[in-house]
Parts: sequence; structure tokens; C-alpha cells
Amino acid sequence: MPLLPMTKLELGHRGEAWEPGCLRAVAGELLFTFLFVFIGVASTITAGKAAGGAGEAAAVTAAAMAQALVVAVLATAGFHVSGGHLNPAVTLSLAVGGHITLFRSALYVAAQLAGSSLACLLLRCLTGGAATPVHALADGVGPVQGVAAEAVFTFTLLLVICATILDPRRAAPPGTGPLLTGLLVGANTVAGGALTGASMNPARSFGPALATGEWAHHWVYWVGPLAGGPLAVVAYELLFMDVEDAGGAHQPLSQE
Repeated sequence: MPLLPMTKLELGHRGEAWEPGCLRAVAGELLFTFLFVFIGVASTITAGKAAGGAGEAAAVTAAAMAQALVVAVLATAGFHVSGGHLNPAVTLSLAVGGHITLFRSALYVAAQLAGSSLACLLLRCLTGGAATPVHALADGVGPVQGVAAEAVFTFTLLLVICATILDPRRAAPPGTGPLLTGLLVGANTVAGGALTGASMNPARSFGPALATGEWAHHWVYWVGPLAGGPLAVVAYELLFMDVEDAGGAHQPLSQE
């Protein structure tokens, strides 16, 4: 029985934590999120230095390409282990759609935040304490605008996940969903890099904030994605999912 109307939220149970499949999945989320954040933040540092006089646009484009590639590769690599979420907004949005229980979602999110934190702390050590890029609102962009932007970017992310991975009628060839998701992340990074940084991922924002102690407007990078992602899942299932295929559509993006 769903916990809330218009959603398929399921609580789950503590026993899940000791199931071998769940343990592997949580470990996978920690590892793959660690790698995702490590490579993503390192590429942003490198892109900023390499762009030099070429300006911010070149740095954003280079970072976007790196983000697209790392999401596509690591989401694909982790798909059979945990679903390759790498992102609390993805995990909690899929919980709203009934693809993962709330209990397992909590374990995933804890693992994602831990992986992100470890990645950024390691980077601080490897770079000799060099500045770690933190998601921040651009000049002229207020918190409300930032939340709206992050919500829209995350809405598109989850919409693509629904259309290319979850929907049994998807036109995308099997296995290409994570690749297409990565391309969308890259496009959103170009579109929103100069506004909010286009995080779409609370874990991606959390690690750098923790490593640097810079928490200004950090809440924006939770509220926006956690509003836009679940809205996309609910909207897609209400508007586009074939009712006759509803049962088959709920293939979990996590290992049982």
C-alpha cells in the first residue's frame, strides 16, 4: 500500500540491510559515486586551469564533456550492481515511483554522500589543499531562481531516465539509457553552468561543500533536485506510461 497518494512509496524493512544483494548495491553506490565525484571535481579543476585566458565558456564546456562521459560510463558500469544511481535525487525520485523502497533509498543516499565526501577529501590531499570548486549561485541569481533552475534541470534528467530506462516501450536500444542520460547531464551542464553550476545531484554538491566548509545556499542544491526529480517521475507515469504495461514498467533500478 503506497504511503502517499499519487506515489508508489513503499517503506521497506530493516532486514533489507542484511540481504547480500542490498549490501552489494550499497557498496556499489559508495564506490561508483566516489569515482563519479572524484573525476567530476578533478575535471572541473583541470578545466578551469586549462581554459586560462579562453574564458569561462571554455571551462564550462570542458567540464560538461567530462561530466557527460563519467555519468555515461559509471552509470552503465554500476547498472547491474545497484542501478547506477550516483545521485540522491535519482534514488528518491525512483522511490516515489515505487522502484526502490524508502529503507533501501536511505542506505543508498548515505552511501552516495559518503562516497562524495571521501572523493573530495582525497582530492584536497592530492592537490595540496588547492581550492575545490563548490556549486554556487551566479551573480544576479537568487535562491528562488536557483531552486527553480535546479528543479528544471533535474526534471529533465529524470524524464530521460523514465523514457529511456524505465518505460518498457522505450525506443532506445537496451543498455543505451545510461549513455543518453550522460549526454543529457552534459547538455544541462552547458545550459546551467553559468547559473547554478547545474548540479542536479545533492551528493555532487555535498562533497565539495564538506571539504571546503562553504555552505552558502547549499540547501538550494537539495531542494531543487528533490522537487524536480520526483515531479518528473510522477508526471511521466501519469501522462505517458501505458497503463497496460504498468506492472512491467516497475523494473527496479536496484538489485534485489
